[in-house]
Amino acid sequence: MVSPSPSPSAAARPAAPDSVDPTRRTAVALVAVLAALTAVAPLATDMYVPGFPAMGDALGASSSAVQLTMTAFLAGLVVGQLLIGPISDSLGRRGLLLSGTAAFTVFSVACALAPDVGLLAGARFLQGLAGAAGMVLARAVLTDRFHGAELPRYFAVLSQIMGVAPVAAPVLGGAILAVSTWRAVFVVLTVMGGLLLLGVVRKVPETLPPERRHAGGIGQTFRAMGALLGGRTFMGYVLVLAFVSAALFAYISGSSFVFENLHGVSATTYSLIFASNAVAMLIAGAAFSRLAGRVRLNTLLVAAVGVAGVGTVMQVVLVLTVGETLAGTWISLFVTAGGIGMVFPSTLSIGQSLGRSAPGAASALLGGLQFLFGALAAPLVGLFGEDSSLPMAVIMLIAVVAAGVALVGLARPWEGRGEPTATA
Repeated sequence: MVSPSPSPSAAARPAAPDSVDPTRRTAVALVAVLAALTAVAPLATDMYVPGFPAMGDALGASSSAVQLTMTAFLAGLVVGQLLIGPISDSLGRRGLLLSGTAAFTVFSVACALAPDVGLLAGARFLQGLAGAAGMVLARAVLTDRFHGAELPRYFAVLSQIMGVAPVAAPVLGGAILAVSTWRAVFVVLTVMGGLLLLGVVRKVPETLPPERRHAGGIGQTFRAMGALLGGRTFMGYVLVLAFVSAALFAYISGSSFVFENLHGVSATTYSLIFASNAVAMLIAGAAFSRLAGRVRLNTLLVAAVGVAGVGTVMQVVLVLTVGETLAGTWISLFVTAGGIGMVFPSTLSIGQSLGRSAPGAASALLGGLQFLFGALAAPLVGLFGEDSSLPMAVIMLIAVVAAGVALVGLARPWEGRGEPTATA
């Protein structure tokens, strides 16, 4: 019996694993759940920040002890990605995603009920460890499921979520605190975790069937991760992402001080400024989605790092020459944010393509070092004084310059590695 020939439209689509429904509707639902999984960690990071003073009073803790709960969460997020990503290359994605999302829900309850700051910090570490599953496996699932020009377009969606979530988190947290206590923030995260678990159960199939898993077990997957660590080109793109993330975290940690204390804007005005810069990231992500497939990803990445560099140089030069100006700082950061908004999907797409033989391990290194460098950069701004925006500007400039050095010295974009049509 002769099988019917596939339709032209079906033939044009990249091959997908047999276990995945290739219809467009199913793909959109899958990406929607993966985007939500990507958003939950940034939301969990910042949603409770407006409640820090009340939390310190309720738990009898110092401000530094309360801030340690955020550090604990970020540490869990880094460790979780570095562990869960490579393990998924051996055990598959769905089981780890289900257990990680369920554990995130449970530890959110533990945070809401924590009687003292020490137990809260411990629960936050475990919450971050579990929440890392959604972030690292979302990228791995995309790499399993999509190929060619589709992959960078969907990574652009995840990158835009990563740009919006940190902005929305404090606003959402403030709204919750207006009607309840800081513990209610973790109740909301519990509900989010439950909804995400339902979404994974219903919409995320296993995208790594047994025949495509690493045969050598978990040990082999970590050896594959070691091989990626030793790869000059792959690590070049990882470091570009990590250093640019350091610039973004320096901006996030220092911008409220710069705009509210130095320029005297209200908290509401600062939120609008912060949101406008997030719009720059969204615009850049949308532009990347339209250009991917028409323009080489490496070309887009070079342009994006260049734009981010222009923005950070503008910021430093303006402070040193004109002085502290609201308009100058705002415009410079808007330009920088636009560059960052295109760096993220470019590096994720290229990095995951280069690491396609071990997508979980590749995702772990991309995401783990991204948050590690960000967490290290965030507190640096406050260490160099609070009477100028120059520390924030210089740290951002150094980070973007380091990204440029990694791009030229290690990634070498003119070689064209990691392009959708190229062999990873």
